[in-house]
Amino acid sequence: MSGVTFFLLACLAVLAFIALMILLSAIKIVPEYERGVIFRLGRLMGPRGPGIFFVIPIFERMVRVDMRVITMDVPVQEVITLDNVTIKVNAVLYFQVINPNWAVTKVMDYIRATMQIAQTTLRSVVGQVELDELLAQREKINQKLQQIIDEQTEPWGIKVTIVEVKDVELPQNMQRAMARQAEAEREKRAKLIHADGELQASRTLAEAAKVLASEPVTLQLRYLQTLTEIATEKNSTIIFPLPIDTLKAFVTPSNPVNNDVRHSAD
Repeated sequence: MSGVTFFLLACLAVLAFIALMILLSAIKIVPEYERGVIFRLGRLMGPRGPGIFFVIPIFERMVRVDMRVITMDVPVQEVITLDNVTIKVNAVLYFQVINPNWAVTKVMDYIRATMQIAQTTLRSVVGQVELDELLAQREKINQKLQQIIDEQTEPWGIKVTIVEVKDVELPQNMQRAMARQAEAEREKRAKLIHADGELQASRTLAEAAKVLASEPVTLQLRYLQTLTEIATEKNSTIIFPLPIDTLKAFVTPSNPVNNDVRHSAD
């Protein structure tokens, strides 16, 4: 075999290897949860996939875009509420790409851009409400956050599905003040319940007094019943109230004859 023939065979082998590499690079496989956005000579050709397809080497370029829901933790933000209380609040954000063409062509990094929008919106929304509203109406705040962030990321082909405020960190002095307020509220409810019980008891006692006044004998029966109930305690000192009516039989009126003799002697 001459040297020329060997050189030609080597060149053919190199060309075949290059052709094989070009053919393999032209084959693209995209899974179900991704899309391949194709650019041909710099011009957008649209998404392809899922599955296997071919791209023209050198002339076409593919950018992979994940179509799954992305979970993102919004870092802790220090916010001053509407009633001038400084708090720290964080949140969690769920979003996904619904238009891969816009996500690639209209924003450089849609994940980082969405993160920045979420942080600024969280500070803005929480700063427009009072602390009590933030703590009591968490669902309303979440819906407002989701609506604002979704409107701002929609031109990028991003759909924000859920925004949840995770934690609200209060200063120590505010925590103590809220604890004192809650304690005062509990004491207020306890006093109201006690006063209502006293009112109902006084009405019941008034009705019982009317019944006892209509039949005086019932009062003595009540005394005897009370003595029966407390007689079981051996270490009890029993004080028995004696009705005045029982003493009338032992009180004698003055003698009218003696009174007349005393007057005539005078």
